[in-house]
Amino acid sequence: MSNSAILLAAFGSSEPQAHRILAVFETKVRQAFPGRPVRWAFTSGLIRERLAGEGKKTDSVSKAIARIGFERFETVAVQSLHVIPGKEFEDMERAVMTAVEDGVIRRATLGAPLLACETDVDNTADAIIRHLPTERSEGEAVLIMGHGTWHHGDAAYDRLAAALTTRDPLVRLGTLEGIQSLEPLLADLRKEHVATIWLVPLLAVVGAHVQRDMAGAGPDSWKSRIEAAGFSCIPIMRGAVENEGLADIWIEHLESAVTELDA
Repeated sequence: MSNSAILLAAFGSSEPQAHRILAVFETKVRQAFPGRPVRWAFTSGLIRERLAGEGKKTDSVSKAIARIGFERFETVAVQSLHVIPGKEFEDMERAVMTAVEDGVIRRATLGAPLLACETDVDNTADAIIRHLPTERSEGEAVLIMGHGTWHHGDAAYDRLAAALTTRDPLVRLGTLEGIQSLEPLLADLRKEHVATIWLVPLLAVVGAHVQRDMAGAGPDSWKSRIEAAGFSCIPIMRGAVENEGLADIWIEHLESAVTELDA
């Protein structure tokens, strides 16, 4: 263990609030794995460039592993903070494999994203239901907003949407991209005579997507479109990492990666 490190990998954000939330998650990881150094990587090149322009240095997964190797660590457990096994996760997987193949690090393992299997879907649905807004009244809907993608990994959102609605018929899931678009969900909720929609992000932190695309004042934000459709809308500015149950799932995946690494 003394020659082993942990690398946490998120999409990234340039928002100070997001960095504070990631720091809280890092504290949880350090408590769960005492004695293991923890490092970070951001998978978004755009975010890394934006932060570099602010004088803040961040690493890609490849560069972070190289830096860990330079620090003379022999092994590393990499944990994704992505929601689904989409293209970004596959790119991360390739980066980890390449680092080992090129001798940058002797051994590396990769923890799964949030929705890696059916058990994860059920556990995620349970965690979301447990942390629904306590101020919500009977007959009010909750709309979970994920990122989405046209990658086949998007099917995980379909399974989660079904699991949520089974647990609470007025909890729905939509995505910015992919097939779970907003307007059909609003049409369904109108049939249920819903007047108020709580809007909750399924993104690791409250970054630009949440502030602009979900809750922004512009006409294309989900909040604006929901209100234009005649509903009252209440956004919840809290990222998935702030949900204790969801954070625990990521940490459980990291535990599996650490166990595999130490075997």
